[in-house]
Amino acid sequence: MFRRPRTPQPPGSAEARASVPSESPDVTRVIADLLARPTQEGILEGALAYAATLMGGSVQGFAIVRRGQDRVAAVLGYPKTLLGVALGGPWASMRPRVLTDGARELYEGSPPEAAPLLDEAGMKAVTLSLVVPLTVRGRNLGALVLDRTSEGGLPPAAQEAVTKWAAAVAPLMGVLEGREEWRAASRQLTGALVEAVESGEFDALGHAQSVTDLSLKLGRLVGLTEREQEELWYAAMLHDIGKIHGEQGHAQVGANFLHGVPHLAEAMKAVRHHHERWDGQGEPDRLAGEDIPLYARILAVANSAVRMGGPDRVKGQAGKALDPRLVGLLEKLPQ
Repeated sequence: MFRRPRTPQPPGSAEARASVPSESPDVTRVIADLLARPTQEGILEGALAYAATLMGGSVQGFAIVRRGQDRVAAVLGYPKTLLGVALGGPWASMRPRVLTDGARELYEGSPPEAAPLLDEAGMKAVTLSLVVPLTVRGRNLGALVLDRTSEGGLPPAAQEAVTKWAAAVAPLMGVLEGREEWRAASRQLTGALVEAVESGEFDALGHAQSVTDLSLKLGRLVGLTEREQEELWYAAMLHDIGKIHGEQGHAQVGANFLHGVPHLAEAMKAVRHHHERWDGQGEPDRLAGEDIPLYARILAVANSAVRMGGPDRVKGQAGKALDPRLVGLLEKLPQ
């Protein structure tokens, strides 16, 4: 089997949403769980799920992000077809509100083309909505909207608890925005560095990008998560960076570039071991079979395919230099 590090089940997954706990979990643990899935949708899905437990009863909801036009960024109980839909409505004032006249303001404030999607989602059945803003130091990032279709009011204590929870989540959204900017800048700098190294050997220009593209396709086939694919991206882009000091021992030199970067620890192993062989005759540590880290095995197959000119050229290396199952998957990729 394709062995790789186990990752915790993220909040907002189907398993996590299958049942809502009768008692609210510890807030600090919930926040830690949200950060374990550092995507906008992941954080907002988890925020909605926890807010629903604080509100009590049968609750559905959606999260709005305000970037130019207000759009749905996450849903709880509503269909995924709402994701990305531009809406307008009761969060415009960016203050906590309890609405007891259904979804009237939502329909009136949204573009006409959104109405069929709202109907399909069952919004006309909403009897009560709680709207809580997501703000950080005066910045209006968005809002959580929690809906009920049952009769009954909302206790002030529940409204206060959800409002405080939204205030705790909002800074995470601010951090995430900064992280996304860092991620984009980091990728640009990494690509520029690799290109500078490759420019010293003309026929190597574009090699790292080609290996990266192929590695990610293989990574998706073996079921790597988004976070694992991100780490594989760095491993593939930087697999030959050690050649800045020459060909000899470049894999170990390249691994040293990633030493001390905790969230790229597996990428560092991949760079170090991408010249190991399935039969144990590679370097630097003569690892064999599945003792070779998965990312390194993926890199080895992608690297060989790019250098040799295609999947058909590497068949003979299956079970010798390369993981035979990954070679088999390579042949299934569209050419």
